[in-house]
Amino acid sequence: MMPDRVAGASRPAASASPAVARRERLRFSGFSYERSPAGRVTCQVTLEFAPGENVVGKVEGQASPAGDSRLGAEAAIRALEIFTKGGLTFELVGVKVVRAFDANVVITSLIQHGDEGPDRLLGCYLADGDMVRGAALAVLNATNRVLGNFITSH
Repeated sequence: MMPDRVAGASRPAASASPAVARRERLRFSGFSYERSPAGRVTCQVTLEFAPGENVVGKVEGQASPAGDSRLGAEAAIRALEIFTKGGLTFELVGVKVVRAFDANVVITSLIQHGDEGPDRLLGCYLADGDMVRGAALAVLNATNRVLGNFITSH
């Protein structure tokens, strides 16, 4: 049962600091995918922690239907590991695109090292068009709680 509020009672004001407010989580702010005529792929994921404080993860590899999604996931992992300065590391077990409920779902499986939370992480993203970008977002969904704990404790 919720306590009654007294009419006209004000709520405590949120503390406003002149310093730039830091986020409690990373925000996905950019993604690029480039394929060269020679069949090389470059994937880049940009995450933002505070305005103007960006972290970029970049990976390169050979283009392939299954490998492209894996590169998107690896780029997100690279950005996360740069952000945590190696305090958390992640091993990509796999990326799978499945058809469910008339939509494409990207699922990523990771193993994390460095946090006391669960070792195995699983994330998914409903990716109707761009499976590579979807793989990067699935990694962020998988690591969301672990990263939140990391940010809070550091």
